[in-house]
Formats: sequence, C-alpha cells, structure tokens
Amino acid sequence: MSERDLRPTVAIVGIANLGYFFVEFAVARHIGSVSLFADSVDFLEDAAVNGLIFFALDWNARRRARVGMLLAALLLVPAVATLWTAWQKFNTPLPPQPWLLSITGLGALAVNLTCALLLARFRERRDSLSRAAFLSARNDALANAAIIAAGLVTLYWHSGWPDLIVGLAIAALNADAAKEVWEAARGEAHRARP
Repeated sequence: MSERDLRPTVAIVGIANLGYFFVEFAVARHIGSVSLFADSVDFLEDAAVNGLIFFALDWNARRRARVGMLLAALLLVPAVATLWTAWQKFNTPLPPQPWLLSITGLGALAVNLTCALLLARFRERRDSLSRAAFLSARNDALANAAIIAAGLVTLYWHSGWPDLIVGLAIAALNADAAKEVWEAARGEAHRARP
C-alpha cells in the first residue's frame, strides 16, 4: 500500500479519535473512571499521532524516522497521565457507574475496531509511522474490551479496583506500543543513513 492510500485513512482515523475523545473524557469525569480517563487521553494521543502521520508522509525517510521517535514519546503520554490519575484514586477506589463504564467502553471499542480494520492493510509496512497508527488502534480495541469487562465485574463486585486495574493495564499497553514504535523508528533511521 502506498502513502497515497495511507493519507486519507489516517485522516479518517484521526478525526474519529478526536471525536470520541470528547465523549469518553466527559463520561470519565462524570463517573470518576480511571480506565475511561486513560482511554480518553489515549484517543487524544491517537488523534495527534494520525495527524502527524498525515503530514509526515511526504517527508524523507530520515525525517520520518525522527517523527516516529516523537510518536513513540507521545505514546507514553497516556501511560503517564493514567499513572497520575490512578495514584490519586488509589487510596479511595470508589467504583464508577458500571453501566456507563461498559456502554462508553463499547462505543470506544466500535470506534477502535473500525480504525484498526481501516489500518490493518498497512500493518506490514516497515515504517514507524504506519506501525504506530496500527498498534495504537489495535491496543485500544484490547483496552476497550477490558473496560467493558471492568464495568460488568463492577456490577457484581461494587469496587473501584476493576476500573483501577484496567486503567493501569492500559498504561502498560501504551508503554509497550511506545517501545515497538521506537524500535521501528530506530531501524528506519539506520536504513536511511547514507
């Protein structure tokens, strides 16, 4: 697949992520959910990642590798924000509203599965930019399934721990994706050397 095919795809994915960020962030604040907060920040980060990819596609390999390294750093932002939010809630893990948690997670899952399907045809490319976009969407779909499960568990076990644990797992997923994108960007930079 060419850059010409990737550009409109990342534009659609970026807009979808930005739109759902506002939905999920509002619900997270309303119900006090660590996992939804982590995921909402991740939606914002994904919008930024796809926006950077949209503009960086015309750049040379060395410059794109630098953007890939920047994207790796951006992938760590949700992890750090989640850890901060989790730390604040750790002493008083009040449960969020389970139905709102699960329904919002289901909406996020629909958005992320759609984005992952759109990006799946680019996942075998060796460049860090398309790898970052695909890994973000894939990891987010896994996180959304865990958010739905946390909501269902909270229905039967009235505790904030399922939400807190899922929020921390989302932070770990983002850190792992950042590592993979960093490695792809370093390989790209190495191949671009004269």
